[in-house]
Amino acid sequence: MSQHPLPENLHVDTLAVRAAVDRSQYGENSEAMYLTSGYVQPDAETAARRFAGEEEGYTYSRLGNPTVTSFEMRLAAMEGAEACVATSTGMSAILLMCLGLLKSGDHVICSHSLFGSTIKLIGSEFAKFGVQTSYVSQTNVAEWKAAMQPNTRLLFAETPTNPLTDVCDIQALATIAHAGNALLVVDNCFATPILQRPLEMGADLVVHSGTKYLDGQGRVMAGALCGSKALIEDVFGSVMRSAGMTLSPFNAWVVLKGLETLSIRMHAQSQQALALAHWLEAQPQVSRVFYPGLKSHPQHELAMKQQSGLGGAVLSFEVKANSPEQGRENAFKVMNAMRTVSLSTNLGDVKTLVAHPASTSHGRLSEAQRQVAGIQQALIRVAVGLEHLDDLKADFMRGFQAL
Repeated sequence: MSQHPLPENLHVDTLAVRAAVDRSQYGENSEAMYLTSGYVQPDAETAARRFAGEEEGYTYSRLGNPTVTSFEMRLAAMEGAEACVATSTGMSAILLMCLGLLKSGDHVICSHSLFGSTIKLIGSEFAKFGVQTSYVSQTNVAEWKAAMQPNTRLLFAETPTNPLTDVCDIQALATIAHAGNALLVVDNCFATPILQRPLEMGADLVVHSGTKYLDGQGRVMAGALCGSKALIEDVFGSVMRSAGMTLSPFNAWVVLKGLETLSIRMHAQSQQALALAHWLEAQPQVSRVFYPGLKSHPQHELAMKQQSGLGGAVLSFEVKANSPEQGRENAFKVMNAMRTVSLSTNLGDVKTLVAHPASTSHGRLSEAQRQVAGIQQALIRVAVGLEHLDDLKADFMRGFQAL
């Protein structure tokens, strides 16, 4: 059953609710979940054409599924992209990006502040296959420009970063990349298309971990790449058909429904995070707070320009300490004393979560790498949820009282 086409120029909030494939013959209002691995073909000739790519149609769920397609269409519409390909996790989306774009002898420029697993994947695993990686300051545009080489294939950036919320100038990096015939890839996990749309600022490709805010309730894992049809279908399509980093229909359906509330969650959690960040700045046990919504943040003005005037839902802070050892001890004491907030390395949940990056998400980096990235032992990352703000403050105070 076909539905009327959506009007053009809808707001992202509306696209988050409405953009998807046509309804089935049953006319369901909530998008259907197609839990199937294979598809029955009407005849052998049709099957041959579909497997040859001469005719559209589903053949095998590793290659395509209606529920997954709904998620891809919706996220692409929200990001202002021509197309999207969904993957099993956020890291598998980055793996797909590397497999599709990089070959031996290519050069990649990354920020020192990238997520620890991303640094290891690009800088260590792909180094085995002859891919070179240079690391630069997240916020120093001159360093990105100076790192360009004739064989530079892509620039990869998160903005804001995990966990220090450093913000890069997307438009400036796009200019540098394109001047050298390279691509700019932006991980938009923290901001989501509700706060920023990197493609509109010149990025060529957007990476998502749908595990985080796109789902929003910590239920499933998912990832995605959004960009031009030429990249998504011609470059990444062939890799996906062979590699099988496929998003399951069930997980696609969960994240698809999560997108419907993404706008209200991002606005509410950003407001909570700003209020909590202001409160933490005033606490005597805290030496520093990292949050783009604060005027004390070095890239505050740029963040407000790129992120629709909101700082997002993640902040970090350092507890006061006289040494790295005491910093780790104090951070652990604070987290262990909390009773409302959960200790978890995930983020994007409606539940507030705290983590110690130096021993978890960035624990496999060398101490030198952590120092360059600014990850101190006293640092605690907070993914702010939707609990009452007074209860969150009380729980953090409970943690500070343990010092």
